[in-house]
Amino acid sequence: MKKSIGIAAVLLLLLVSCKTDKKEILPTPPQPELTLLEKIAQANGYQEWKNVNELKFTFNVDKDSTHFERTWTWKPKINEVSSITADTTITYLRKNLDSTLTKTDASFINDKYWLLAPFQLVWDAKSFEFTHTIESEAPISKKPMQKLTIVYNNEGGYTPGDAYDFYFGANFILQEWVFRKENQEEPSMTTTWEDYETINGIKFAKSHKMEGQNFNLNFTGIQIN
Repeated sequence: MKKSIGIAAVLLLLLVSCKTDKKEILPTPPQPELTLLEKIAQANGYQEWKNVNELKFTFNVDKDSTHFERTWTWKPKINEVSSITADTTITYLRKNLDSTLTKTDASFINDKYWLLAPFQLVWDAKSFEFTHTIESEAPISKKPMQKLTIVYNNEGGYTPGDAYDFYFGANFILQEWVFRKENQEEPSMTTTWEDYETINGIKFAKSHKMEGQNFNLNFTGIQIN
């Protein structure tokens, strides 16, 4: 009798265990579809940005026989910026900006935008309106590409109301862009996006050239820690 009770208890325990296991196996919820802005950012390695503690880069402009450069170190998790020149280094927290740092910070924002525009599409998403054209002629190569146009709000930032036209293919990697100051119809600047390099999983376009001009806005010394 006792043996029968023991066997029954074991069977009951197994039955309860099986039912419990079945309840714990839940279907994986569907992942939300990425927006166009997220697709462009992720194609450039945005998912790796969370691992970046420090980014260092030098912004260069080579035009004809002239050369200009400035070097930056940015710690994005605390938003600390260092401007590094041959003569001095200025370090500041962006949350503590004052009038003496406005010019320096505006230069940093400009240079960072050129380097990280695909990520800025996500970071600035609430600051602009955008339209997407499935097929449009790229201004330099004349190839058919997708076109994303963004127009920043008229308030906030250093250059409110500016517009950008991004051109890219099916892989969502930028190939050309047009900057239009204050959303004017005529381009203010049109350049390529080329010489890509992947560093720590993040893809950077290191060169931006103008058609028919001896001009190359480029990046050197990109380091990620």
